[in-house]
Amino acid sequence: MDERSVRKGGKVEERSFLVPYVVMLIVEGMPLLYLELAVGQRMRQGSIGAWTAISPYLGGVGVASVVVSFFLSMYYNIINAWAFWYLFHSFQDPLPWSACPLNSNRTGYDEECEKASSTQYFWFRKTLNISPSIQENGGVRWEPALCLVLAWLVVYLCILRGTESTGKVVYFTASLPYCVLLIYLVRGLTLHGATNGLAYMFTPKMEQLTNPKAWINAATQIFFSLGLGFGSLIAFASYSEPSTNCQKHACTVSLINSATSIFASIVTFSIYGFKATFNYENCLNKVILLLTNSFDLEDGFLTASNLEQVKGYLASAFPSKYSKVFPQIKNCSLESELDTAVQGTGLAFIVYTEAIKNMEVPQMWSVLYFFMLLMLGIGSMLGNTAAILTPLTDSQVISSHLPKEAISGLVCLANCAIGLVFTTEAGNYWFDIFNDYAATLSLLLIVLVESVAVCYVYGLRRFESDLKAMTGRTLNWYWKAMWAGVSPVLIISLFGQLVTKDYPTYALAAIGLLVASSTMCIPLVALGTFTMRCLKRGDTASMA
Repeated sequence: MDERSVRKGGKVEERSFLVPYVVMLIVEGMPLLYLELAVGQRMRQGSIGAWTAISPYLGGVGVASVVVSFFLSMYYNIINAWAFWYLFHSFQDPLPWSACPLNSNRTGYDEECEKASSTQYFWFRKTLNISPSIQENGGVRWEPALCLVLAWLVVYLCILRGTESTGKVVYFTASLPYCVLLIYLVRGLTLHGATNGLAYMFTPKMEQLTNPKAWINAATQIFFSLGLGFGSLIAFASYSEPSTNCQKHACTVSLINSATSIFASIVTFSIYGFKATFNYENCLNKVILLLTNSFDLEDGFLTASNLEQVKGYLASAFPSKYSKVFPQIKNCSLESELDTAVQGTGLAFIVYTEAIKNMEVPQMWSVLYFFMLLMLGIGSMLGNTAAILTPLTDSQVISSHLPKEAISGLVCLANCAIGLVFTTEAGNYWFDIFNDYAATLSLLLIVLVESVAVCYVYGLRRFESDLKAMTGRTLNWYWKAMWAGVSPVLIISLFGQLVTKDYPTYALAAIGLLVASSTMCIPLVALGTFTMRCLKRGDTASMA
């Protein structure tokens, strides 16, 4: 499991998500993961060197991967900063998001908080202090800025000694979340209403299968959870022994990743079910109290089971009085509560905290959750930074002048400095822009070019013979069919499903720059290589 799946949030119809997810895993995730592992293991270089070895004109694919990983690192570590922020506040009693703060006159609760909820208030006002629009930038806020510096310091210390230290840290960051998830599973399944969340997750909504958004959400989830197109897989695979069975690794990692995602979804939806049931029953109790007081009903007479029947009777027997009370009667629906539970930008920081605050010993559950989120985030960051650092350290020009520690430090420092923009009051708007546009389109193009390059530029038969010589195993028809046809066609079909939002002109220009700066690396490097070769041929001809 990868925190990138948390980051790629938004409203998702989970009841129709499992089918597209499994299909995308089989026809896209597993084959492309095997492709990248095989390329890295065969070429023994980072993303830039590996694709240059396949064809000098394809060096731009590796450059594009590095640029995307750099963009991802720029904004991704702010999630770890937020996790640090919540982790530090988790030791308070009571939790700061458990109740609304008092207003300035101390005569009641803060009006903004009462209109939303205490968890939303803590997220949007205390954590982000979000401005009304992207145009109102505000200044850098020192609390999240310090948390961001701390997050980058942790990443730097983890990657300081290269792949040896990174590998050891990854073992810890990958295994600990399983322990925490197991604890949360036991706790989640014992919560009141957990079965409502699980029923919501596993009950299919077949009409959503015709919605293209469900399929692109599944594809995006596969891309980000497996790390396809970022170059990190190629970088890590380049350190593997040539005889390593990368096909087995691709299948194992894909299945474990997907099983973990489903396992985490069970944990999550048990918590969602508790949260939704709690809100639903709280809504019913407010309606019952309102009708009991308004119509002088006997205490205990009105219950959740007879509420609709009594409402119908009161509406017919006392139409005038009921019409006055009707605007105050909320429409309580467990289904709508469950739908609301799986949407929102601050998914991990609002929904979970709202459920945690209603648990016994909430501080313990909060510390466990945000520590787990932090481990997932750091583990993901190690892969992102490896995708940047491996091509840089492979370069003789750079590595001959700077040691690895200095290169790592400069990369972390540059990312941290640029990342301060996400700690401003308008930072969350820029986070959404980077989250939506910095990687998705670029990754689709990168992986498409990778498939075409291996199958039609390097040659599928040639690559097959390389794999057989390297691992002693023959490539079967499934991998050939996926690489040469199904996966590229599927990726092309996803391009038309990408959507845009309304942003001011300068934000749209930034979006265009984000997309172009990575995707244009591929044709520009190819053009530059072609030009250099033509110039060399001209020089050779003139000398002759």
